[in-house]
Amino acid sequence: MLTARTSGASGLALSRKFRFAVVLTILGVLWWFLLGVLEREARNAEERAANMVISQLRSALVIKGAEVMLSRDGRLAEHRGINPFELVEHRWGNYKGRCGPEQLAPATWCFRVGEQKETENGPKGWLIYKAGQPITIDSRQANEEQPLAWAVTTEFADRNGNGEREQEERLTGLKLAPVSLTEEAAQTQDAQR
Repeated sequence: MLTARTSGASGLALSRKFRFAVVLTILGVLWWFLLGVLEREARNAEERAANMVISQLRSALVIKGAEVMLSRDGRLAEHRGINPFELVEHRWGNYKGRCGPEQLAPATWCFRVGEQKETENGPKGWLIYKAGQPITIDSRQANEEQPLAWAVTTEFADRNGNGEREQEERLTGLKLAPVSLTEEAAQTQDAQR
């Protein structure tokens, strides 16, 4: 009789341990899925936020381009390379101003000033974004290692459809165009327009 009680007690303890192990396994699997969902939602939030900033900057450039075209002494070509964040009154927490020598933090924007001539009115350069994780911004893949860059350039009426501006094709506005991060490539692309 005593051995029956002992074996029943040890069986009950073993049964509790087994149930506890099953519960821990189920919680572990749920935790694994929850982390995956949280990671995916963080990536989606960063992607939407970056694309929203690009969209708002493009809208500000359309307005600035219209203002320049309506003014008698304004020239669109003088506004190539400007900092588009200066056109928007709203200040984002992830915009750091001019890019410094220190490493750019993930999920932040800055304005990298290029070499400029003394005759230019303001700083000219590129808008830089360093992604915090692999996302798609403005139909371009971004990752943590390689920041993406954009530059303010001019739009033109491309009458012959070749993608290059000829002398008779007039400028029609300002736009934010993706560029390579190297200065030479950005200057070459800007000179073609």
